[in-house]
Amino acid sequence: MNPPNNLSGKVVLITGASSGIGQATARYLAARGAQVSLAARRGKQLTQLVTDITQAGGQARAFVTDVSQRTQVEDLVRQTVEAFGQLDVVFNCAGVFLLSKLEDQRYAEWEQMLDVNLKGTFYMIGAALPYFKAQGSGHFINVSSIAGHFVYPTSAVYSATKFAVRALSEGLRQEVKPYNVRTTILSPGLVRTEINAHMSDKQAQAHMEKMARVAIEPLAVAQAVAYVLEQPAEVDINEIILRPTAQAA
Repeated sequence: MNPPNNLSGKVVLITGASSGIGQATARYLAARGAQVSLAARRGKQLTQLVTDITQAGGQARAFVTDVSQRTQVEDLVRQTVEAFGQLDVVFNCAGVFLLSKLEDQRYAEWEQMLDVNLKGTFYMIGAALPYFKAQGSGHFINVSSIAGHFVYPTSAVYSATKFAVRALSEGLRQEVKPYNVRTTILSPGLVRTEINAHMSDKQAQAHMEKMARVAIEPLAVAQAVAYVLEQPAEVDINEIILRPTAQAA
C-alpha cells in the first residue's frame, strides 16, 4: 500500500536550492504537490529552477538570499509566508565544503563554513520558529553530513560545523515538542554535486574527486526528505544517515 501524499499543499522553504541536493529536492517535492520557496545566492540558477518547476505544473518562488546574513534570512521567511500564506517545512540545505589541514591556517575558509553551515542554520531556525509556534506545527530538516559523525584528516573545521548542526538540532528537538514541531537531522555521505569544486586545497580536492566515483545522485537525498515529510503527524523521524553502498566510512 502506498503511503498517503502528505506533501500536497505543504509550503517547503529550501536553502541552497540553486544546485545539488537543494535543487533536486525542490524538483522532487514540487512534482509531488509541495509549494517550494527557493533560496540561494545565485539568482540566475534560481530563476531557471522556478521556470522549470512551474512549466511542469508545480508552484515555486525564488528569493536570492545569503543565509550567513541574519536580516536576509528573516526577510526570506517573511516573504515566503507572504507569498504562500503559510510555512510548513524548513529544509536547511545550504552548505560550504572546504577541506584543508589546520596547519594551513585558511581562516577565511573556516569562517565561511561557520557562517554558512552553522550560523545559517540557526538563523533559519530563529526566523521560522515563531511562525511554527503560532500555527502549532512545523518541521525543520537540517543537513549535517557523515562528517558530522566522523572526523577525517583535512575535515576538522568542516566536521566541527556539522557536529554542531547535530547538537543544535537535538537541542531544538527537545525544546519544540510543546509546539508540535518536528525535527530531522539528515547526514548524507558522498553525493554527486558541485560542492567539491570550490576547494582551494587542490590535494584535498583531488582526493574527494577520487572518492566521489562511488557517490550517489542528489535524487536519493531528495527521496529521503520526501519520506520524512510523508510520515503522519504523530511520527517524527529524528535522524537519517544515508551513503553509497560502496562507501566504507
